[in-house]
Amino acid sequence: MITAERHRIILQLLEQNNIVRIHELVEELHSSESTIRRDLSELEKKNKLKRVHGGASLLHQKREEPSVLEKSTKNLSEKKLVAKYAASLIKDNDCIYLDAGTTTYQMIPYIKAKDITVVTNGPNHLKPLLERGIHTYLLGGFVKPRTEALIGQLAIESLRKFRFDKTFIGINGIHLNYGYTTPDPEEAALKEIAIKQGQQVYALADHTKFHEVTFTKIAELEDAVIITNETDQETLTDFREKTSIEVVEK
Repeated sequence: MITAERHRIILQLLEQNNIVRIHELVEELHSSESTIRRDLSELEKKNKLKRVHGGASLLHQKREEPSVLEKSTKNLSEKKLVAKYAASLIKDNDCIYLDAGTTTYQMIPYIKAKDITVVTNGPNHLKPLLERGIHTYLLGGFVKPRTEALIGQLAIESLRKFRFDKTFIGINGIHLNYGYTTPDPEEAALKEIAIKQGQQVYALADHTKFHEVTFTKIAELEDAVIITNETDQETLTDFREKTSIEVVEK
């Protein structure tokens, strides 16, 4: 069977099942495992699918974005693991940017550094930050209903006034060719500036964010250090060719 025909069948099976396993494709296509792996890699580079452990899945819709409630309950243990490590990087007297989002929110209980200053566009971050006695600035702007993040021109103008020792960003998609992405262009614009304003920049992402592409590009992979719980060695090897990755394991 020629390559183009295998690719067509793989994509057809994905449309039907949302996820396919390598062993299923080996049987269906009467091809070797190495051939199937090569096919999946080629299709991923063309942004046709997402590689997952043992197979492949459909990419999410590019403008699809879960609500803050949906995000807060999804992969919670992994988020806490990533968040705890990220919080340990904050040192006494640091000025940091804490992006709106559920993973960055999970950092707050683990912050032990003293006399730090936080700038955030996440209204939900305010109460736990203030309860810990942390000096906090909240950006102005439009409150995005779905994620409850502050975005827009007012938020951007506020953010431009600051510089940070460390910037912590939440990410919807991380892709070898397309970098860091998020569904909302206005939110992407804010994240892009926060990255530029930080001396050290960290992208917080659980394993589900790898190989994903959403609507709007934020930055190149090399613009941030990735903190993740991802342990798939093939994925880590590929991404480490373009940026630094800190893997946090239980």
